Amino acid sequence: MAEIMVLDDVADVGVMIRRILGRQGHRVHIFSDEAPAFEHARKSPPHLAILDMKLKKMSGVEVLRELKKINAGIRVMMLTGYPTLETAEQCLQLGADAYCVKPIEIDELEAKTARILAKAVGCDDPGAGGQPHAD
Repeated sequence: MAEIMVLDDVADVGVMIRRILGRQGHRVHIFSDEAPAFEHARKSPPHLAILDMKLKKMSGVEVLRELKKINAGIRVMMLTGYPTLETAEQCLQLGADAYCVKPIEIDELEAKTARILAKAVGCDDPGAGGQPHAD
């Protein structure tokens, strides 16, 4: 299955996502700090990055930009407890595949993850991901 990276400043969110997506056979790596997440993305490009909008040092938008510099084909799902039309549009313009509001329902997380990964080109090779598609 897929390699998934979760970056959220609340560790429990990452644990919950790992529990849900791990049941589907995905390997989920949890990060609560940006620097180790970037290092992981460079060394072991994930098929999908799930990013919170409010992080310790950077915004989710800034992290999205940086991840796209590391790997332009990376698939990204944004999560936020504070949704705005402006940030949704900005994230989608920067190449996010989905913009979801917390708390996200289990069915929605599973469905959006499956949809994003199904669109990925060369899912066995995260570095070979195709162009992002917005919802």
